[in-house]
Formats: sequence, C-alpha cells, structure tokens
Amino acid sequence: MVSAERRRPVVVLYERIVNAIHAGTYPPGSTLPSEPRLAGELGVSRPALREALLLLQEDGLLSVRRGVGRTVNDRPPRRGFEYVRPLEELLGAGAPVRVRALLRTVEEPTDFTTQHLLAPVRAGLRFWESLLAAEGTAAALSQEWAAPDETLERVHPAFAAALRQAAAPERTSMLSVLVAASRGVALAAHSAVTATLLGQRRGEQLDRPADTPAVLVTQVVRVGETPVLAAKHMLPTGAPALPLLQSN
Repeated sequence: MVSAERRRPVVVLYERIVNAIHAGTYPPGSTLPSEPRLAGELGVSRPALREALLLLQEDGLLSVRRGVGRTVNDRPPRRGFEYVRPLEELLGAGAPVRVRALLRTVEEPTDFTTQHLLAPVRAGLRFWESLLAAEGTAAALSQEWAAPDETLERVHPAFAAALRQAAAPERTSMLSVLVAASRGVALAAHSAVTATLLGQRRGEQLDRPADTPAVLVTQVVRVGETPVLAAKHMLPTGAPALPLLQSN
C-alpha cells in the first residue's frame, strides 16, 4: 500500500501539469516534452513524473501516440466540481443537508490560505468551519476562508457586506453566502479531489474512526483573477454521493 506521504508529491505534480494544460503552457493537441526534459523543467524525479503522467492518461487529459509521444487531448476534461454551487446543495440531492457551525472566527493566514488566497502574512481572514449532516448523519466537514476584507471591498463589495450581515451564519456555508451575493458577478472555480484518511481530529468531528477513507476536495473561487474564497471539504466513506460535473 502506498503511503499518503509518498503519494502526495505525485498528486501535487498531477495538479501542476493539469494547471499548465488549462493555462495554455501545454495547449490541446500539443506534444509534451520528453520525460527527461519534462522532469528537468518541473524539477522532479522521473519515477514521480511517470506516475503522474499515467494518472493523466487515465483521466483523459493525455494520449500516447506511437512515434510521437504523449500529446494533450484536443478537449481535455476539467476536473472536480467546476460549477459554483454550495456543497450542501450538491450533497442534498437525495435528502436535505443541514449546516451546523463548529467555528466562526478570524484568523491569520495558514500555508493553505497564503497559497490559495494570496493573503499577506498578518492579514485577518474570516474562517468558517461547519459540519454538514444528512438524515442525522455527519456527511462532510467543511472549512472555508474568505479573502481579506480590503480585497473583497475592491473586487466584490457585495460579498464583503453579506459576510458582515449574515443573519444566521451558524446555519449556512460561506460559499452559499458568496453565491447569494453574486448576482451579476461572474465567479470562476477550480477544485482538486484527493483520496486520504480522516485522521484523529476530523474523525472525532465526523464521528468516524481516524483510519476511515475519505475524499478531500479543495476549492478556490475567483472573481476575475482574484481569489475570494478557499475551502477544504472532507467527505468520509458513506457520505452522500458528490456529483463530479465535467465540461469539455
């Protein structure tokens, strides 16, 4: 069995190549550099690169053409749930999903929020941690961070105001607040899906053993090029199915 620590670099490398494809570094129809050259460009080992490339082939982003090499498919699929809908709506197709607040606070940036929200070191970020439950059973643990207030006031003042005025934040998600405040504002989202284990703390919150298999979804929502919300959603085995919508 491959440990999570050993697989993490492959997952990160997979995401780097996916992002490069969607950013046009390796446009549809193009041929990737040879393995040695690509490994050098990315600064990674060839075994890790080879494993990431195999996963990309399995997911339909790359094809192997004899005598040519690996090429980017003409219409590579987008990964994750790219349509901006609150997680409670996506999970609530079979039964209503309720949001229960575990924590509503302001905190300094972490490595995750510094990377995904481009937050300054001493910025104050709104942080919401919520438990999503369906039919009385914990379905997901959601952690959401908003960009600094000054950023929101500049790119999405309606979202900034909605966060300050949220009538019942203990019963709603931050993404739900964002969607409701975004009429006439174009949102773009990118997500990544990773297999993992709950761990001790999340297992206690979700009332599951620490070694329960789970899916970790990370999500970033942007207005234009500016990230306004970043989130982590942990869904344990047995949770309602999460639809993964793809767009060609």
